Amino acid sequence: MTAPTPLNANPLLERLGGYPLAAFQDLAAQLAADGRPLHDFSIGDPVEPTPAFVRQALVDAVPEVSQYPTAAGLRGLREAVAGWVARRFGIEVDPDLHVLPTAGSKEAIFHLPLAIVDPHAGRRHVLWGDPGYQVYERGALFAGGQSDPCVLTDEGGWRLPLAELPPDRLTRAAIAWLNHPHNPTGATLDLDGYRSALVATREHGIVLASDECYADIHPPDAEPPASLLQAAGADSADPDLTGVMVAFSCSKRSGMTGYRSGALVGDPDLIRAQRILRPNIGTASPSFVQEAAAAAWRDDEHVAERRATFHAKREVLLAFFGEAGIRLGGSQATFYLWFAAPGGDDAAYAEALLRHRIIASPGSAFGAGGAGWLRLALVPSVDGCHEAVARWRQAITAADLPGHATL
Repeated sequence: MTAPTPLNANPLLERLGGYPLAAFQDLAAQLAADGRPLHDFSIGDPVEPTPAFVRQALVDAVPEVSQYPTAAGLRGLREAVAGWVARRFGIEVDPDLHVLPTAGSKEAIFHLPLAIVDPHAGRRHVLWGDPGYQVYERGALFAGGQSDPCVLTDEGGWRLPLAELPPDRLTRAAIAWLNHPHNPTGATLDLDGYRSALVATREHGIVLASDECYADIHPPDAEPPASLLQAAGADSADPDLTGVMVAFSCSKRSGMTGYRSGALVGDPDLIRAQRILRPNIGTASPSFVQEAAAAAWRDDEHVAERRATFHAKREVLLAFFGEAGIRLGGSQATFYLWFAAPGGDDAAYAEALLRHRIIASPGSAFGAGGAGWLRLALVPSVDGCHEAVARWRQAITAADLPGHATL
């Protein structure tokens, strides 16, 4: 009897393998099962409670009869996002033309190329910074595009210098992704940097997409990070958002990672294309989630409180890094700290920390450009950060971590 023909599978699944950071979630669950203290700095999923008023807004909005949401989203949510953009960046956007609610920024980033990239055209490359968020690459590939990573460096401030790329890379690109504050390095980009990138992409007809899901997470005494929206319209009452798309998220600013709620803001034509695309996918958030998100976008006080909490954790780790001679890179904003691996091998250092029940993400998990660096997500409580530092210090003192002189 002839053996059955194996079922087809998208070869990208085998080529790319599992989502790299998912392995850390599995590892944390395994280690936590024994009940001993675990200090997990790997996945950027904060433990602070979602604000009570957000949770109540969701409960109050759960309908007696559940019906499908629309791809355009609730107008009240679009208005709330537009109001936040005006307060935060001083840019007036039209909630009907420039704003589209999404099921989180990750979903929006992954699906964006489906409405932009022509898989049969010569211009189908997607530029992004390596190390970086793997979704830029994966969204491009599953849309039939080509990934074109640009290696970022500490010397270059972990910034993607689009204007300095060779012309052939720009002429074949359909989309260029910026991400500031940057994951994994925490690097920021000033307004001149955004302006330079916008000039380069407009000159070559590239969609400039900016992932700004950490825009509200920065040290309380620091200048708030700039936005691509400001570069496109800071000097005008009528911003020119042609070729611009920015992704925002409630996840980090409002402790709503499990709600999966974000927004795209930008070029009306690109927003219109997404509105045509998205009913085919069916990713619209439930109406009660949208109501909770609208409540979150309307309020800035809870965001300031979360910033203060992240800063308290940051201060604990920064003091220890100074004591231990651990070198930082980037780390101007977000709740991530990016540090050079003592001894130079990020995987070896991560494995050594793991023996002491401290989970850090090796930089190479974010691309080849991250080799030799590690990322800490400031997820444990302030007390948890103190406990992790004590354990870390003890390991250095016992000469049980590579690349350190004894404290």
